[in-house]
Amino acid sequence: MQTNQKITKIPLLAFSDSDMALKQMVKITEDLKRTYQARDNTLLAVNEAHHQVLMRLAIAAEYRDEDTGVHIIRLGYMAEKLSTLLGESEEYAFMMRLAAPMHDVGKIGIPDSILKKPGKLDVNEREVMNTHAEIGFNILANSNVPLFKLAATIALSHHEKYDGTGYPNQLAGNDIPLAGRIVAIIDYFDALTMDRCYRQTFSDDIAIKMVLEQSGTHFDPNLVDLFIENIDTFIKLRQKINENPLTYNQLINYSLEIFM
Repeated sequence: MQTNQKITKIPLLAFSDSDMALKQMVKITEDLKRTYQARDNTLLAVNEAHHQVLMRLAIAAEYRDEDTGVHIIRLGYMAEKLSTLLGESEEYAFMMRLAAPMHDVGKIGIPDSILKKPGKLDVNEREVMNTHAEIGFNILANSNVPLFKLAATIALSHHEKYDGTGYPNQLAGNDIPLAGRIVAIIDYFDALTMDRCYRQTFSDDIAIKMVLEQSGTHFDPNLVDLFIENIDTFIKLRQKINENPLTYNQLINYSLEIFM
């Protein structure tokens, strides 16, 4: 059965000419590249600003604790080295260098009367001091940037103990994030070998002995073994940083290469 219905052909309004189609596609691609580049530049600027603010807070917390700020730089580089020795990826180790210095940013919320007390803290003061882990986590956690997520994890977990007696969540063993276990050892050793408001410096030998005594209780025993096996490397790294102290502006900007 035949019909008299006429079929209408739809004209090819766009890209009927192959050269024109190619030019159009090139233009669209270039426009998209510019759009994504502008977006990436904006995100880069935001991340840089975010990182600078957090580093300023971390350094401010260290200054309040009567430190020059170099402790957090040593901590970053030594955490990176221990991560590398453990066999972690280069990317993870570098992230540790950048994130570890923010471990005690929560001390910005602790009163000077407690933070700078020259003697032993009483029970109530200790409870207040221990809140710095959660304060730091809350400062760092509201971000989708991997660096700040890692820093938040470190802030919350670096005072947990391997036997489950630490704070704030009494995590034990491998339930403690690796980053927290790494920073716990590095922070403890470096803090022992520097002057504090409540005590004088311990020698390296005594600090090493104290780390070993707490292997399996405070610290991950496998990480302790790796740290002690390479202790000369860590001492040389610490000495190198001490001999070339950074200015305040360098402390702020030393790790911004991650955003470049």
